[in-house]
Amino acid sequence: MAVAARARRSQMRWTIVAFSALGLTIAYLDRAALSVALPFISEDFHISPAVQGVLLSSFFWTYALFQVPSGWLLDKFGPRVIYPIAVGWWSLWTALTAFATGVTSLIVFRLGLGIGEAPVQPANIKVVSTWFPRRERAFASSLFDMGQQIGSALSIPIVTSIAVFAGWRWTFVLIGAVGLLWIVGWLAIYRAPQNHKRVNEAELEYIRSDQAEMVERAGEEVRWSTLLRDNQTWALLLGYVFRSLAGAFFLTWYPSYLLNERGFTEAEFGMVGALPAVIGIGSTVLGGIVSDRMLASGLSPNVARKVPIISGLVLSACIGFSPFVESNVVLMVVLTVSSAAHSFAGAAILSLPAEVSPSPERVGSLAGFQNFGSQLGNLISPIAIGLALTASGGSYLWPLVFAAVSCLVSAAIYGLWVQIKPVEQRDEPLDTSGDSDSTGPLQNGAS
Repeated sequence: MAVAARARRSQMRWTIVAFSALGLTIAYLDRAALSVALPFISEDFHISPAVQGVLLSSFFWTYALFQVPSGWLLDKFGPRVIYPIAVGWWSLWTALTAFATGVTSLIVFRLGLGIGEAPVQPANIKVVSTWFPRRERAFASSLFDMGQQIGSALSIPIVTSIAVFAGWRWTFVLIGAVGLLWIVGWLAIYRAPQNHKRVNEAELEYIRSDQAEMVERAGEEVRWSTLLRDNQTWALLLGYVFRSLAGAFFLTWYPSYLLNERGFTEAEFGMVGALPAVIGIGSTVLGGIVSDRMLASGLSPNVARKVPIISGLVLSACIGFSPFVESNVVLMVVLTVSSAAHSFAGAAILSLPAEVSPSPERVGSLAGFQNFGSQLGNLISPIAIGLALTASGGSYLWPLVFAAVSCLVSAAIYGLWVQIKPVEQRDEPLDTSGDSDSTGPLQNGAS
């Protein structure tokens, strides 16, 4: 009977999360393009390391600033509306980068890109909380989170090849055009589960099967300001700040480190530079599977989510050994292990807003707070590395050691501060005198 029931159940939720993964892939391809093209751009515009750090960081200024407003917009209007608007906006600013005339114009275009990409992670988290039961959320989160490793991995051979054969400006034109195709597909495919023609009753019941507590609260409106008084909001935010202080290295200075500090040729970098991101794809999925399997085995959500997070972040601290490794082969092993472990923790972290949120109407907002923390780390890291390189004459010793320490601090925050509880066990009474028109992910047809 169980096999027959599964056969009758539609599987639309997996198509939806695949589109989310593709959206994140395009976002990371767009944002990583500058990092990969920077050695070529720096030759044209004669940009110093300190200024390169500011340039690499500029994307995160607006990306961080618009995280919380993006979460609010997603809770109010839903991913069907906000997500394609965001993709169209960031695709435009990516293409405009081809017309840069110097550092100032590059920064302006990166600021525009940051505004457009701000909703992408809160949107994906909102989609998963809407379309998946609790026991599948870490795995589903790992599937969309693969997009960042895929996008980062693709950016290295794609951008390097285009920059070598056609010039770096063409990379931004061609990559910017990809997002427009995604918009057409998203508008055609995405609806809320209860309004989707390709979702049958069996799948809808399955999606809601272990969301009972959240569904019961879906009609209650929790004030947005309540999140500011919840210590778990700040735990998620700060945990991600320190995780991103380390992870931002791979998004920003990693190409320059291999090419300038470690002596990789452009051909060598094109062949092996993507290894950490490629291995990270499988590691992301593995982390989601492990977390959900632990939950299915009867372990508490607190344990099932934290074990992959803490173990991944602690192992990722091996990045601190990089400056002491002489062999470039061994270096790539160390960096790949660090990146893979960092990715292993990602799926469980991305599932936390839905686990901690006091109401389904606030999952997007809480995800915005969490991703705001991520972008604070991404904003600080490239500037700090650029200043450290200038002060030390180009040494990556302290930046990489600091990245290792940041991983350990993040692991401590998730382990000791974050507390995942059923809704009815939250310590503080909730303020339900609502300030939003949202009707929740299982009631709002616009989501």
